[in-house]
Amino acid sequence: MKKFNFLIYMVFVLGMGCSAPSPKKADGPALSLKIQKIADGLHSPVTAAFTPDGTMLIGEQTGQIRVLKDKDLLQVPFLDLQNKLVKLSGAYDERGLLGIALHPEYASNKKFYVYYSAPASEAGSDHQSVVSEFSTSSDPFKADAASERVLLTIHQPESNHNGGDLKFGPDGYLYIGLGDGGGAGDKHGESGNGQNMNTLLGKILRIDVNSDSSYKIPQDNPFVGKQAKPEIWAYGLRNPWRFSFDRKTGQLFAADVGQNKFEEVNIIEKGGNYGWKIMEATHCFDPEADCKTEGLKLPINEYEHELGISITGGYIYNGAAIKELSGKYIFGDWTGPLFFLEQKGQTWTRGNIELTGKPTGDLKILGFAEDNEAELYVLTNQDVGPKGTKGAVYKFVNP
Repeated sequence: MKKFNFLIYMVFVLGMGCSAPSPKKADGPALSLKIQKIADGLHSPVTAAFTPDGTMLIGEQTGQIRVLKDKDLLQVPFLDLQNKLVKLSGAYDERGLLGIALHPEYASNKKFYVYYSAPASEAGSDHQSVVSEFSTSSDPFKADAASERVLLTIHQPESNHNGGDLKFGPDGYLYIGLGDGGGAGDKHGESGNGQNMNTLLGKILRIDVNSDSSYKIPQDNPFVGKQAKPEIWAYGLRNPWRFSFDRKTGQLFAADVGQNKFEEVNIIEKGGNYGWKIMEATHCFDPEADCKTEGLKLPINEYEHELGISITGGYIYNGAAIKELSGKYIFGDWTGPLFFLEQKGQTWTRGNIELTGKPTGDLKILGFAEDNEAELYVLTNQDVGPKGTKGAVYKFVNP
């Protein structure tokens, strides 16, 4: 999500009553877009999903899933996981409720999946990441809290770099993003967790949830039968903060938060190694020079920290309302700027998005969402920490 190293800086800035410096704008083309507020008063909204009837389920980092029905934010939550979460810091935290995904057959089976941070159950862990299945009750606006079926429990050595995104792919399997276990520099063994194939950390996983047990391993996963965790779909990631599938092509786009200098966007392919901690984006990291890049998948785009410090992945726009966005990848940075990528041949060109309709003051970009008509939303906060109520959801609309 955000930067571990950045916490001290932000606390200092806020404590001094100052604002963080505005990032420099990217060189390149610009688009002028409008956003329209559809919900506010939220606790750090980081994830969202849409039911088949268009109801928006908004995941607050503090543990509640809220219901937005016909522009009405219901007071009673769809699901309250607060008592299952590790205790969160009010000032800054990367843990919490981080992911929601509805089963492809949700209309008939009412199953959905969440990723949340629970208290540690193992010595030496800061907490554990839990991926669970729940069912909706007979009330379409209320989950059955007693229906939880835990699929995965992953021990996390540090509090940060949790990933946490969940998406069902066009193949019907559940994809799960996991960070490298936190700290800084992936100092987890000689190679780091990103390159360690015997841990799920620093990976994107792919599992089959249609099982009477916890889950099944798809037999076409790339590391089945090898000296590796068979759940792994791709590896070499630091902190994949939001990924998505292009509705038209099925391609998987993931934003990976960088360490010291660079943020990156990747197209994730089966069995791909995306370089961390050997590389940070297209640059050697460990070692600092002359790193071995053979076999590594390089990002389609990167930007330096003069533009932003923590990337937030978005979506390829496939909606009908905003023609100039068609086919462009829309994403942002936690510090506020929004960008797009446009493919030209084999190259993806980055440009700025200039917004109207946004509030005054800092607007932190926490996530994006795509509705049933492929229109896009941005999830924001004006607080640094998760416990304030300055979170809001905006929809991209025609200028």
